[in-house]
Amino acid sequence: MPWYQYVAYFFGGAFSVNAIPHFVSGVMGRSFPSPFAKPPGKGMSSPMVNVFWGAFNAIVGYLLVFRVGYFAAHDTQSVAIVGLGGLLMGFMLANAFGQVFKGK
Repeated sequence: MPWYQYVAYFFGGAFSVNAIPHFVSGVMGRSFPSPFAKPPGKGMSSPMVNVFWGAFNAIVGYLLVFRVGYFAAHDTQSVAIVGLGGLLMGFMLANAFGQVFKGK
């Protein structure tokens, strides 16, 4: 597999995981931090903004995983790279949003 597929799968996993909190918060009608808030990533964005941001992240994640090369779910190495990208993004999001919501 070419090196750029590993990079695409890693970031595809990261974008896919980032889609979850934004989309879910938006669909639930809750404000949630996004890059479009003031200050970016710390202020709250409207539910509609979060639905769009979550959907955008999901689309980018899909394109990176399923449209760069040939992703096969039975290929352990490919799945592990997507999972590693998602796991690292999950840790980063937990840390970032934990700081935002600390004390609330």
